[in-house]
Amino acid sequence: MKKFSYEAKDNSSGKHVKSIVQAESESSAAKLLLEQGFIPLDIKEFDDGTSLLSRLTGRITTKDKIVFTRQLSTLLGAGLPLSQSLRTVLDQTNNKRLRGVVDDIIVDIEGGRALSEAFGKHPEVFDKVFLALIQAGEASGTLDDALMRIAAQQEKDAAVMSKIKGALTYPIIVLFVIFGVMAFMLFTVVPQVEKLYIDLKKDLPFLTQVMVTAADVVVQFWWLIIIILVTGGYFFIQYLKTEGGIRLVDTLKLNVPLFSGMFRKLYMARLARTGQTLLSTGVPMLDMLRITAEAVSNTIIARSIDRAAEKVKGGKALSDSLQPEDYILPLVPQMIKIGEQSGKIDEMMGKTAQVFEDELDEEIRAISTAIEPILMVVLAIVAGGMVGAILLPIYSLVNTISL
Repeated sequence: MKKFSYEAKDNSSGKHVKSIVQAESESSAAKLLLEQGFIPLDIKEFDDGTSLLSRLTGRITTKDKIVFTRQLSTLLGAGLPLSQSLRTVLDQTNNKRLRGVVDDIIVDIEGGRALSEAFGKHPEVFDKVFLALIQAGEASGTLDDALMRIAAQQEKDAAVMSKIKGALTYPIIVLFVIFGVMAFMLFTVVPQVEKLYIDLKKDLPFLTQVMVTAADVVVQFWWLIIIILVTGGYFFIQYLKTEGGIRLVDTLKLNVPLFSGMFRKLYMARLARTGQTLLSTGVPMLDMLRITAEAVSNTIIARSIDRAAEKVKGGKALSDSLQPEDYILPLVPQMIKIGEQSGKIDEMMGKTAQVFEDELDEEIRAISTAIEPILMVVLAIVAGGMVGAILLPIYSLVNTISL
C-alpha cells in the first residue's frame, strides 16, 4: 500500500480538505475519496521521509515520543475528537519520521481503525507497554489518562538510562586516553630509542624490545589488523544478536563485579514501575506479567517473571510466585504481598519502583566514585610501564657511556 497526499472538496460541507490516504495506486486513492464523499482536486504520492538518509539523521528519540504523547493526552482531555487531536499534534511535530508515523495513524483512524491498532502498525516506535496502555485506555474510556501515564513512564525510564550512560561516559573517555598514550609512545618515542641503540650497537632491554616489535607489527601489518578487527567485530555483533549471545550479555549484566548491583536494581525498578502503570490502567494481572517480562529488557529476569506468571495462572499469589526466583530482589515480593493484603498492588509496586530508583541513584554515584581511582591506577600503570620501557634503556646507555 502506498500513501497519497490529496486536496479534495467535501461534498457535505463544501470545504477544502488536505490529508493522506493509503491506496494501491493514484486511481484507487481517487476512488476511495469519492466513496467517502470527497471530490478529489489534487492527488500525488506522499514522501514520508523514510529514505536511508532520513532514517539515519531523523531518528525518533524518547523525547519526541514523550512530547507527542503528552500533547495528545492534553488535547483529548480537553475534549477534542481523536482525529482532530492527532492533526493538531502533527502540526506541532518537527521530527520528519514521527510526522510520517502520525500521518499513517491519522489515515488509519479516519479509515475506522482503533487507535491501539493504528499504533500497533509501528512497533519500532511504540512498544508493547505503550500499546497495552492504549488498549486499556480505550476499553475504560480514559485514553487521555492512559497517555499521561505512558509519558510519565517514558520520562522515568529516560531519566534512569541517562544517569547510567553518564556514569559510563567517564571510564570510556579514560580508556580512550590510555590507548592514545600507548599509540603515541609506540609510534613516536620508541622508534627513536631503538635508533639510538642501533647506532651504538647495543641490545635493547626486553620490555623495550617487546614495544618495538609491537610497533613494527602494527606498521607492517596494519591492513591485516584492520581486517581481523572488522571481521571479528562483525561476527561478534552477529553473535550478540543470537539467542545465546543475548542470554550471555544479560547474564553478565546481572553478575559482573561492580556493575551487577546497578543492573539488578534497574531491572527491579523497571519491573515494578511497568507493573504499577499497567495495573493502575486496568490491564489484567497475567497480561501485565507478560508485557512486563518483555519491558524489563533482560531475558534472565523475563524467564523469572514468566515462571511466576505460570504459577499465578495456577492460582498462586504473585508475591509467593516471585519469592523463589534468584534474580528477583526480596523487596519486590515483600511489597507486593503487602499490596495483596491491602488490595493495592499497583500502589505498592509504585512505591517499590521509587525505592529502587532512589537506590539506583546512590549505586550510580558509588560506582562513579569508585571507578575514578581504579582507572587512575590503570592509567598510571600503563603510562608508567611505557615510560619505564623508554627511560630505563636511556639510563643504561648513560651508565655504559660513563664507564
